[in-house]
Amino acid sequence: MSDAFLSSDDFDEQAHHLYNEGRYDEALLILKEGITLYPHAVELHIGRAYAHLAREEFAWARRSFEQALSLDPDHEDGLAGLGETLLKLGDRMGSMRAFERILQLGYGEDHDLMLQVGRALFREGHITPAHRFFDMAASARPDSPDAAACLGYASHRMGNDAGSLYWLRRALELDTSYAEARIYLANLLYDRGETEAALHQFERTQPEDHFDELGIWRHIELKKSVYRLPDEDPELAPWLTRLGEVAGEPDPIDMLLAEVEAQQADGGMRDPHQLELFGTLLSELHAMQKKPGQGESHLVFTLAGQMIRGNWDEILLQMKAADRDWAQGSLRDFMASLARRGQAETGVVIPTTDAEAFIRGSAEAGVLRIVA
Repeated sequence: MSDAFLSSDDFDEQAHHLYNEGRYDEALLILKEGITLYPHAVELHIGRAYAHLAREEFAWARRSFEQALSLDPDHEDGLAGLGETLLKLGDRMGSMRAFERILQLGYGEDHDLMLQVGRALFREGHITPAHRFFDMAASARPDSPDAAACLGYASHRMGNDAGSLYWLRRALELDTSYAEARIYLANLLYDRGETEAALHQFERTQPEDHFDELGIWRHIELKKSVYRLPDEDPELAPWLTRLGEVAGEPDPIDMLLAEVEAQQADGGMRDPHQLELFGTLLSELHAMQKKPGQGESHLVFTLAGQMIRGNWDEILLQMKAADRDWAQGSLRDFMASLARRGQAETGVVIPTTDAEAFIRGSAEAGVLRIVA
């Protein structure tokens, strides 16, 4: 068909297809041709801007986004793209003005747009505002594993490990096959010294899920130390193969450093149970320190997304009632069962001395979230 009979939407669709395939040069040719015929087609200018952005041609991207916004100043995709481009150019204030304008226009409930803005901020190291946009994405779509995982990444970067554990496990509750979130969770647990819990998560991934050597190295190290596997064990073969694909031939110095990292000062392997014992002592101490206001109302969210309000005892009773397997069981057995499961998955020992200690310990393990 002659180009003269193609609509602006046809040009946009062709370019979008090429863009999704990573063929940015060809997409730009199509878009430039379309703009020549339809100079006022906003979507074509925005498409051209995103193609320049993908090619890291930030000055050209900015110019194209500004041309699009001169035609439609309140176009949400144009504002999001301009904000992302300005971040790349170091204009944080300009980018935040563009992002705030999106919220003023009422797009705070647009899940995909909030994730796009949050990820742009996160990539440039602006973690706190990124967390804000991820939170809006999660509020708009509570069933979104992507939003939950992004909140997990941002919480970790902000030093909130309990929040990170909760959101990463929430993402996996929503999508058990979410390999990126599971690998991040495993690495987080490893960094906390909770090696058995880290191995539990690593073992639920496949070699092809990994695109970074760190997680593969750690998985191999943990399997060798926990199961006493020799280097030539067949169980390690697919992981060593994947490591070679991701990182090339292992450097002997890197291998030595990895082994040193896994050892204590006395040459022995790190014992995660020491950290668990310390955590238990702190939790038990907290439980014994009774504070005024025990009857105050609190609000928690479970991994299943259930909101529960009440004092600590009421919250615990509601949690048990919501679990069909334990509706007729005792509170003590219910707490013990959840504590065992939480420890297996997170490495954190959850105290079961009373409702408050149990709920606070569960929040520290990331198996629920205390909001108030």
